Amino acid sequence: MSQAPHPTGAAANSPAAFTSALPSYLDPTNLGPWGIYLQQVDRVTPYLGNLARWVDTLKRPKRTLIVDVPIHLDDGSIAHFEGYRVQHNTSRGPGKGGVRFHQNVTLSEVMALSAWMSIKNAAVNVPYGGAKGGIRVDPRQLSMGELERITRRYTSEIGIIIGPSKDIPAPDVNTNEQVMAWMMDTYSMNEGSTATGVVTGKPVDLGGSLGRREATGRGVFTVGVEAAKHTGMDISKARVAVQGFGNVGGVAGKLFADAGAKVVAVQDHGGTIYREAGLDVPSLLAHVSRVGSVAGFPHAEVIANDAFWEVPCDILIPAALEQQITEENAGRIQAKMVIEGANGPTTPQADDILHDRGILVLPDVIANAGGVTVSYFEWVQDFSSFFWSEDEINERLVKIMKGAFAAVWQVAEENKVSLRTATFIVACKRILHARDLRGLYP
Repeated sequence: MSQAPHPTGAAANSPAAFTSALPSYLDPTNLGPWGIYLQQVDRVTPYLGNLARWVDTLKRPKRTLIVDVPIHLDDGSIAHFEGYRVQHNTSRGPGKGGVRFHQNVTLSEVMALSAWMSIKNAAVNVPYGGAKGGIRVDPRQLSMGELERITRRYTSEIGIIIGPSKDIPAPDVNTNEQVMAWMMDTYSMNEGSTATGVVTGKPVDLGGSLGRREATGRGVFTVGVEAAKHTGMDISKARVAVQGFGNVGGVAGKLFADAGAKVVAVQDHGGTIYREAGLDVPSLLAHVSRVGSVAGFPHAEVIANDAFWEVPCDILIPAALEQQITEENAGRIQAKMVIEGANGPTTPQADDILHDRGILVLPDVIANAGGVTVSYFEWVQDFSSFFWSEDEINERLVKIMKGAFAAVWQVAEENKVSLRTATFIVACKRILHARDLRGLYP
Protein backbone atom coordinates (compact mmCIF):
# COMPACT_ATOMS: atom_id res chain seq x y z
CA MET A 1 0.00 0.00 0.00
CA SER A 2 1.43 3.36 -1.00
CA GLN A 3 1.32 6.53 1.03
CA ALA A 4 -1.32 9.16 0.33
CA PRO A 5 -0.04 12.22 -1.54
CA HIS A 6 1.29 15.12 0.48
CA PRO A 7 -0.58 18.43 0.49
CA THR A 8 0.41 20.69 -2.34
CA GLY A 9 1.73 24.21 -1.88
CA ALA A 10 3.36 24.86 1.50
CA ALA A 11 5.29 21.96 2.99
CA ALA A 12 3.12 19.69 5.15
CA ASN A 13 5.19 20.37 8.26
CA SER A 14 5.59 24.11 7.73
CA PRO A 15 3.59 26.65 9.76
CA ALA A 16 2.37 28.28 6.53
CA ALA A 17 0.51 25.10 5.62
CA PHE A 18 -1.83 25.57 8.58
CA THR A 19 -2.17 29.35 8.76
CA SER A 20 -5.81 29.39 7.67
CA ALA A 21 -6.84 26.86 10.30
CA LEU A 22 -4.72 27.92 13.26
CA PRO A 23 -6.43 29.23 16.39
CA SER A 24 -4.76 32.38 17.70
CA TYR A 25 -3.84 30.69 20.96
CA LEU A 26 -1.41 28.25 19.30
CA ASP A 27 2.22 29.03 18.44
CA PRO A 28 2.56 28.57 14.65
CA THR A 29 6.28 27.84 15.06
CA ASN A 30 5.65 25.00 17.51
CA LEU A 31 2.31 23.30 16.90
CA GLY A 32 3.14 20.14 18.84
CA PRO A 33 0.81 17.14 18.48
CA TRP A 34 -1.92 19.29 16.93
CA GLY A 35 0.43 19.92 14.01
CA ILE A 36 0.79 16.17 13.48
CA TYR A 37 -2.98 15.78 13.38
CA LEU A 38 -3.30 18.62 10.84
CA GLN A 39 -0.80 16.89 8.57
CA GLN A 40 -2.84 13.70 8.77
CA VAL A 41 -6.01 15.59 7.78
CA ASP A 42 -4.22 17.23 4.85
CA ARG A 43 -3.14 13.81 3.61
CA VAL A 44 -6.69 12.49 3.59
CA THR A 45 -8.37 15.56 2.07
CA PRO A 46 -7.83 14.50 -1.59
CA TYR A 47 -9.95 11.37 -0.92
CA LEU A 48 -12.99 13.13 0.59
CA GLY A 49 -14.73 14.10 -2.65
CA ASN A 50 -17.52 16.65 -2.23
CA LEU A 51 -17.19 16.39 1.57
CA ALA A 52 -13.82 18.14 1.35
CA ARG A 53 -15.64 21.47 1.48
CA TRP A 54 -16.30 20.72 5.16
CA VAL A 55 -12.69 19.74 5.95
CA ASP A 56 -11.95 22.85 8.02
CA THR A 57 -14.53 21.50 10.47
CA LEU A 58 -11.94 18.86 11.35
CA LYS A 59 -9.21 21.49 11.85
CA ARG A 60 -11.05 23.53 14.46
CA PRO A 61 -12.10 22.11 17.85
CA LYS A 62 -15.75 22.75 18.60
CA ARG A 63 -15.11 23.77 22.20
CA THR A 64 -11.96 24.35 24.24
CA LEU A 65 -12.09 24.89 28.01
CA ILE A 66 -9.06 25.87 30.10
CA VAL A 67 -9.61 25.85 33.87
CA ASP A 68 -7.71 26.73 37.00
CA VAL A 69 -7.66 23.85 39.50
CA PRO A 70 -6.76 25.11 43.00
CA ILE A 71 -6.51 22.66 45.90
CA HIS A 72 -5.33 22.56 49.50
CA LEU A 73 -2.16 20.48 49.79
CA ASP A 74 -1.58 18.30 52.82
CA ASP A 75 0.83 20.86 54.31
CA GLY A 76 -1.89 23.51 54.35
CA SER A 77 -0.63 25.47 51.35
CA ILE A 78 -2.69 26.15 48.25
CA ALA A 79 -1.50 24.97 44.82
CA HIS A 80 -2.92 25.85 41.42
CA PHE A 81 -2.88 23.49 38.43
CA GLU A 82 -3.86 24.03 34.81
CA GLY A 83 -6.65 21.83 33.45
CA TYR A 84 -8.19 21.31 30.01
CA ARG A 85 -11.23 19.76 28.38
CA VAL A 86 -11.47 19.90 24.60
CA GLN A 87 -14.47 18.76 22.56
CA HIS A 88 -13.23 18.38 19.02
CA ASN A 89 -16.39 17.32 17.20
CA THR A 90 -19.89 16.28 18.24
CA SER A 91 -21.58 15.87 14.86
CA ARG A 92 -22.14 12.14 15.41
CA GLY A 93 -22.93 12.18 19.14
CA PRO A 94 -21.65 13.34 22.53
CA GLY A 95 -17.96 13.89 23.11
CA LYS A 96 -15.99 10.89 24.36
CA GLY A 97 -12.41 10.70 25.52
CA GLY A 98 -10.08 10.19 28.42
CA VAL A 99 -8.56 12.39 31.11
CA ARG A 100 -4.81 12.28 31.69
CA PHE A 101 -2.81 13.58 34.65
CA HIS A 102 0.73 14.35 33.50
CA GLN A 103 3.23 17.11 34.16
CA ASN A 104 3.81 17.67 30.44
CA VAL A 105 0.19 17.90 29.29
CA THR A 106 -0.35 20.82 26.92
CA LEU A 107 -3.35 22.31 25.17
CA SER A 108 -1.93 21.23 21.80
CA GLU A 109 -1.67 17.66 23.06
CA VAL A 110 -5.22 17.58 24.42
CA MET A 111 -6.55 19.12 21.19
CA ALA A 112 -4.81 16.44 19.12
CA LEU A 113 -5.97 13.65 21.40
CA SER A 114 -9.57 14.89 21.19
CA ALA A 115 -9.33 14.96 17.39
CA TRP A 116 -7.88 11.45 17.25
CA MET A 117 -10.83 10.37 19.41
CA SER A 118 -13.20 11.79 16.78
CA ILE A 119 -11.43 9.72 14.14
CA LYS A 120 -11.30 6.61 16.33
CA ASN A 121 -14.97 6.70 17.29
CA ALA A 122 -16.02 7.17 13.68
CA ALA A 123 -13.65 4.43 12.48
CA VAL A 124 -15.34 1.81 14.67
CA ASN A 125 -18.72 3.50 14.07
CA VAL A 126 -19.76 4.12 17.67
CA PRO A 127 -22.11 7.13 18.05
CA TYR A 128 -19.66 9.50 19.69
CA GLY A 129 -17.67 12.57 18.82
CA GLY A 130 -14.16 13.18 20.12
CA ALA A 131 -13.09 14.85 23.36
CA LYS A 132 -10.14 14.76 25.75
CA GLY A 133 -9.05 16.27 29.05
CA GLY A 134 -6.01 16.66 31.20
CA ILE A 135 -4.30 18.37 34.13
CA ARG A 136 -0.67 19.53 34.15
CA VAL A 137 0.39 17.66 37.28
CA ASP A 138 2.71 14.82 38.24
CA PRO A 139 0.34 12.59 40.23
CA ARG A 140 3.32 10.74 41.72
CA GLN A 141 3.98 13.87 43.77
CA LEU A 142 0.48 13.88 45.26
CA SER A 143 -0.88 12.01 48.25
CA MET A 144 -4.08 10.05 47.81
CA GLY A 145 -6.02 12.86 49.49
CA GLU A 146 -4.48 15.48 47.21
CA LEU A 147 -5.23 13.31 44.17
CA GLU A 148 -8.87 13.08 45.21
CA ARG A 149 -9.11 16.84 45.79
CA ILE A 150 -7.56 17.72 42.41
CA THR A 151 -9.87 15.24 40.67
CA ARG A 152 -12.99 16.59 42.34
CA ARG A 153 -12.09 20.24 41.76
CA TYR A 154 -11.25 19.58 38.10
CA THR A 155 -14.55 17.74 37.64
CA SER A 156 -16.46 20.65 39.15
CA GLU A 157 -14.66 23.12 36.87
CA ILE A 158 -15.44 21.20 33.67
CA GLY A 159 -18.89 20.14 34.90
CA ILE A 160 -20.53 22.84 32.79
CA ILE A 161 -19.67 20.97 29.56
CA ILE A 162 -19.67 17.26 30.53
CA GLY A 163 -22.61 14.94 31.11
CA PRO A 164 -24.04 11.57 29.99
CA SER A 165 -25.48 13.14 26.83
CA LYS A 166 -22.82 15.86 26.37
CA ASP A 167 -19.31 14.53 26.96
CA ILE A 168 -18.28 11.36 28.76
CA PRO A 169 -14.73 11.22 30.22
CA ALA A 170 -12.78 7.99 30.75
CA PRO A 171 -9.37 6.93 32.16
CA ASP A 172 -6.17 7.76 30.30
CA VAL A 173 -2.53 8.21 31.32
CA ASN A 174 -2.18 8.18 35.14
CA THR A 175 -5.92 7.95 35.77
CA ASN A 176 -7.88 4.84 36.68
CA GLU A 177 -11.12 3.39 38.02
CA GLN A 178 -10.79 5.25 41.33
CA VAL A 179 -10.34 8.60 39.61
CA MET A 180 -13.44 7.87 37.52
CA ALA A 181 -15.37 7.01 40.68
CA TRP A 182 -14.46 10.39 42.18
CA MET A 183 -15.43 12.16 38.96
CA MET A 184 -18.78 10.36 38.82
CA ASP A 185 -19.51 11.13 42.47
CA THR A 186 -18.55 14.81 42.14
CA TYR A 187 -20.72 15.31 39.06
CA SER A 188 -23.59 13.45 40.73
CA MET A 189 -23.38 15.56 43.90
CA ASN A 190 -23.49 18.75 41.83
CA GLU A 191 -26.46 17.43 39.83
CA GLY A 192 -28.33 16.18 42.88
CA SER A 193 -28.77 12.65 41.55
CA THR A 194 -26.55 9.69 40.75
CA ALA A 195 -25.35 9.85 37.14
CA THR A 196 -23.33 6.70 36.49
CA GLY A 197 -23.23 7.40 32.74
CA VAL A 198 -21.16 10.59 33.07
CA VAL A 199 -17.90 8.63 32.92
CA THR A 200 -16.79 5.20 31.77
CA GLY A 201 -13.98 3.05 33.07
CA LYS A 202 -15.58 3.08 36.52
CA PRO A 203 -15.39 0.27 39.10
CA VAL A 204 -17.86 -2.49 38.25
CA ASP A 205 -19.65 -1.88 41.56
CA LEU A 206 -20.47 1.66 40.42
CA GLY A 207 -21.81 0.78 36.99
CA GLY A 208 -18.56 -0.05 35.27
CA SER A 209 -18.37 -2.73 32.61
CA LEU A 210 -16.70 -6.09 32.82
CA GLY A 211 -13.84 -6.29 30.36
CA ARG A 212 -13.26 -2.51 30.21
CA ARG A 213 -9.80 -2.58 31.81
CA GLU A 214 -8.49 -5.10 29.27
CA ALA A 215 -10.42 -3.74 26.29
CA THR A 216 -7.75 -1.55 24.67
CA GLY A 217 -5.11 -4.27 24.87
CA ARG A 218 -7.59 -6.83 23.56
CA GLY A 219 -8.35 -4.56 20.62
CA VAL A 220 -4.61 -4.21 19.87
CA PHE A 221 -4.31 -7.99 19.85
CA THR A 222 -7.42 -8.44 17.69
CA VAL A 223 -6.31 -6.11 14.90
CA GLY A 224 -2.81 -7.62 15.06
CA VAL A 225 -4.23 -11.08 14.46
CA GLU A 226 -6.39 -9.80 11.59
CA ALA A 227 -3.42 -8.05 9.97
CA ALA A 228 -1.33 -11.20 10.37
CA LYS A 229 -3.94 -13.14 8.39
CA HIS A 230 -3.64 -10.64 5.53
CA THR A 231 0.16 -10.65 5.53
CA GLY A 232 0.82 -14.33 6.19
CA MET A 233 2.48 -13.84 9.56
CA ASP A 234 2.23 -16.78 11.99
CA ILE A 235 1.36 -15.22 15.37
CA SER A 236 2.38 -18.39 17.21
CA LYS A 237 5.95 -17.89 15.99
CA ALA A 238 6.09 -14.10 16.25
CA ARG A 239 8.57 -12.15 18.37
CA VAL A 240 7.01 -9.13 20.07
CA ALA A 241 8.51 -5.98 21.63
CA VAL A 242 6.29 -3.76 23.79
CA GLN A 243 6.81 -0.19 24.98
CA GLY A 244 4.64 0.46 28.02
CA PHE A 245 3.37 -2.46 30.09
CA GLY A 246 0.21 -1.19 31.73
CA ASN A 247 -3.41 -1.80 30.83
CA VAL A 248 -2.67 -1.60 27.11
CA GLY A 249 0.81 -3.02 26.56
CA GLY A 250 0.58 -5.51 29.39
CA VAL A 251 -2.76 -6.95 28.30
CA ALA A 252 -1.71 -7.05 24.63
CA GLY A 253 1.58 -8.71 25.57
CA LYS A 254 -0.22 -11.37 27.60
CA LEU A 255 -2.69 -12.10 24.81
CA PHE A 256 0.09 -12.44 22.24
CA ALA A 257 2.03 -14.69 24.62
CA ASP A 258 -1.09 -16.79 25.22
CA ALA A 259 -1.32 -17.19 21.43
CA GLY A 260 2.20 -18.62 21.34
CA ALA A 261 4.20 -15.49 20.51
CA LYS A 262 7.39 -14.61 22.40
CA VAL A 263 7.53 -11.24 24.10
CA VAL A 264 11.26 -10.60 23.85
CA ALA A 265 11.57 -6.97 24.99
CA VAL A 266 9.62 -4.57 27.20
CA GLN A 267 10.32 -0.91 27.93
CA ASP A 268 8.65 1.41 30.42
CA HIS A 269 9.62 4.41 32.55
CA GLY A 270 11.78 2.14 34.71
CA GLY A 271 14.00 0.93 31.87
CA THR A 272 14.25 -1.72 29.15
CA ILE A 273 14.57 -5.49 29.54
CA TYR A 274 15.26 -8.17 26.94
CA ARG A 275 15.29 -11.95 26.74
CA GLU A 276 15.89 -13.64 23.41
CA ALA A 277 14.07 -16.82 24.48
CA GLY A 278 11.03 -14.78 25.55
CA LEU A 279 10.03 -13.17 28.83
CA ASP A 280 7.76 -14.86 31.36
CA VAL A 281 4.83 -12.49 30.79
CA PRO A 282 2.62 -13.52 33.77
CA SER A 283 5.60 -13.13 36.12
CA LEU A 284 6.49 -9.80 34.55
CA LEU A 285 2.93 -8.51 34.92
CA ALA A 286 2.98 -9.52 38.60
CA HIS A 287 6.33 -7.79 39.04
CA VAL A 288 5.10 -4.57 37.41
CA SER A 289 1.96 -4.64 39.55
CA ARG A 290 4.08 -5.04 42.67
CA VAL A 291 7.02 -2.74 41.87
CA GLY A 292 5.51 -0.24 39.45
CA SER A 293 7.85 -0.87 36.51
CA VAL A 294 9.92 -3.53 34.77
CA ALA A 295 13.03 -2.41 36.69
CA GLY A 296 14.58 -5.22 38.71
CA PHE A 297 12.75 -8.05 36.94
CA PRO A 298 14.89 -11.22 37.21
CA HIS A 299 15.68 -13.59 34.33
CA ALA A 300 16.04 -10.74 31.86
CA GLU A 301 18.87 -8.69 30.45
CA VAL A 302 18.84 -4.94 31.00
CA ILE A 303 19.59 -3.04 27.79
CA ALA A 304 19.90 0.65 26.99
CA ASN A 305 16.60 2.42 26.39
CA ASP A 306 17.68 3.54 22.93
CA ALA A 307 18.55 -0.07 22.00
CA PHE A 308 14.87 -1.00 22.35
CA TRP A 309 14.19 0.28 18.83
CA GLU A 310 16.76 -2.09 17.34
CA VAL A 311 15.49 -5.29 18.98
CA PRO A 312 14.89 -7.96 16.29
CA CYS A 313 11.15 -8.68 16.35
CA ASP A 314 8.15 -9.27 14.14
CA ILE A 315 5.70 -7.02 16.00
CA LEU A 316 6.44 -3.74 17.79
CA ILE A 317 3.75 -2.31 20.08
CA PRO A 318 4.31 1.29 21.22
CA ALA A 319 1.84 1.57 24.10
CA ALA A 320 3.22 4.48 26.13
CA LEU A 321 3.05 8.15 25.07
CA GLU A 322 2.88 10.03 21.78
CA GLN A 323 5.80 10.85 19.45
CA GLN A 324 7.95 7.86 20.43
CA ILE A 325 8.75 6.69 16.88
CA THR A 326 10.42 9.58 15.08
CA GLU A 327 12.58 10.13 12.02
CA GLU A 328 15.60 9.60 14.31
CA ASN A 329 14.74 5.99 15.28
CA ALA A 330 12.31 4.80 12.56
CA GLY A 331 15.16 3.66 10.33
CA ARG A 332 16.48 1.34 13.05
CA ILE A 333 13.25 -0.52 13.82
CA GLN A 334 13.50 -4.22 12.93
CA ALA A 335 9.81 -5.14 13.15
CA LYS A 336 7.61 -6.24 10.27
CA MET A 337 4.50 -4.74 11.87
CA VAL A 338 3.91 -1.81 14.26
CA ILE A 339 0.66 -1.85 16.24
CA GLU A 340 0.02 1.49 17.90
CA GLY A 341 -1.37 0.90 21.38
CA ALA A 342 -0.66 4.50 22.42
CA ASN A 343 -2.22 7.61 20.93
CA GLY A 344 -0.05 9.33 18.34
CA PRO A 345 3.19 7.38 18.97
CA THR A 346 4.47 7.80 15.38
CA THR A 347 5.25 11.13 13.72
CA PRO A 348 4.27 11.65 10.06
CA GLN A 349 7.94 11.70 9.06
CA ALA A 350 8.51 8.37 10.81
CA ASP A 351 5.35 7.03 9.19
CA ASP A 352 6.85 7.70 5.78
CA ILE A 353 10.14 6.04 6.72
CA LEU A 354 8.37 2.91 7.99
CA HIS A 355 6.24 2.80 4.84
CA ASP A 356 9.26 3.12 2.58
CA ARG A 357 10.91 0.25 4.49
CA GLY A 358 7.87 -2.00 4.01
CA ILE A 359 6.88 -2.02 7.68
CA LEU A 360 3.10 -2.25 8.12
CA VAL A 361 1.71 0.26 10.64
CA LEU A 362 -1.63 -0.45 12.30
CA PRO A 363 -2.56 3.09 13.38
CA ASP A 364 -3.80 4.09 16.81
CA VAL A 365 -7.12 5.33 15.46
CA ILE A 366 -8.13 1.75 14.75
CA ALA A 367 -5.67 -0.38 16.75
CA ASN A 368 -6.42 1.03 20.21
CA ALA A 369 -10.13 1.65 19.67
CA GLY A 370 -11.07 -1.34 21.85
CA GLY A 371 -11.15 0.86 24.94
CA VAL A 372 -13.69 3.33 23.63
CA THR A 373 -15.73 0.49 22.13
CA VAL A 374 -16.21 -1.12 25.54
CA SER A 375 -16.70 2.35 27.04
CA TYR A 376 -19.63 2.60 24.63
CA PHE A 377 -20.90 -0.74 25.95
CA GLU A 378 -20.56 0.58 29.51
CA TRP A 379 -22.47 3.76 28.67
CA VAL A 380 -25.28 1.74 27.06
CA GLN A 381 -25.44 -0.58 30.07
CA ASP A 382 -25.61 2.38 32.46
CA PHE A 383 -28.53 3.90 30.52
CA SER A 384 -30.45 0.62 30.51
CA SER A 385 -29.35 -0.58 33.98
CA PHE A 386 -28.86 -3.97 32.37
CA PHE A 387 -25.37 -5.46 32.35
CA TRP A 388 -23.74 -8.06 30.12
CA SER A 389 -21.35 -10.88 30.98
CA GLU A 390 -17.65 -10.53 30.28
CA ASP A 391 -17.86 -13.15 27.54
CA GLU A 392 -20.61 -11.14 25.85
CA ILE A 393 -18.52 -7.97 26.15
CA ASN A 394 -15.44 -9.59 24.63
CA GLU A 395 -17.42 -11.26 21.86
CA ARG A 396 -19.06 -7.97 20.84
CA LEU A 397 -15.73 -6.13 21.06
CA VAL A 398 -13.93 -8.61 18.80
CA LYS A 399 -16.80 -8.54 16.29
CA ILE A 400 -16.72 -4.73 16.04
CA MET A 401 -12.92 -4.54 15.85
CA LYS A 402 -12.76 -7.20 13.12
CA GLY A 403 -15.45 -5.48 11.07
CA ALA A 404 -13.84 -2.05 11.43
CA PHE A 405 -10.41 -3.37 10.48
CA ALA A 406 -11.78 -5.22 7.46
CA ALA A 407 -13.40 -2.01 6.19
CA VAL A 408 -10.17 -0.05 6.66
CA TRP A 409 -8.10 -2.73 4.93
CA GLN A 410 -10.46 -2.71 1.95
CA VAL A 411 -10.26 1.09 1.61
CA ALA A 412 -6.46 0.92 1.83
CA GLU A 413 -6.35 -1.65 -0.95
CA GLU A 414 -8.80 0.24 -3.16
CA ASN A 415 -6.99 3.57 -2.83
CA LYS A 416 -3.44 2.20 -2.54
CA VAL A 417 -2.82 4.14 0.67
CA SER A 418 -1.51 3.37 4.14
CA LEU A 419 -3.80 1.95 6.81
CA ARG A 420 -3.61 5.28 8.66
CA THR A 421 -4.81 7.24 5.66
CA ALA A 422 -7.46 4.59 5.00
CA THR A 423 -8.73 4.88 8.57
CA PHE A 424 -8.91 8.66 8.19
CA ILE A 425 -10.80 8.25 4.90
CA VAL A 426 -13.42 6.03 6.54
CA ALA A 427 -13.72 8.18 9.67
CA CYS A 428 -13.57 11.63 8.10
CA LYS A 429 -16.24 10.71 5.56
CA ARG A 430 -18.55 9.56 8.37
CA ILE A 431 -17.93 12.71 10.44
CA LEU A 432 -18.30 15.13 7.53
CA HIS A 433 -21.33 13.32 6.11
CA ALA A 434 -23.03 13.81 9.49
CA ARG A 435 -21.97 17.47 9.43
CA ASP A 436 -23.32 17.85 5.91
CA LEU A 437 -26.67 16.23 6.79
CA ARG A 438 -27.10 18.39 9.89
CA GLY A 439 -26.13 21.61 8.12
CA LEU A 440 -25.21 24.79 9.95
CA TYR A 441 -27.30 26.43 12.65
CA PRO A 442 -28.51 29.12 12.41
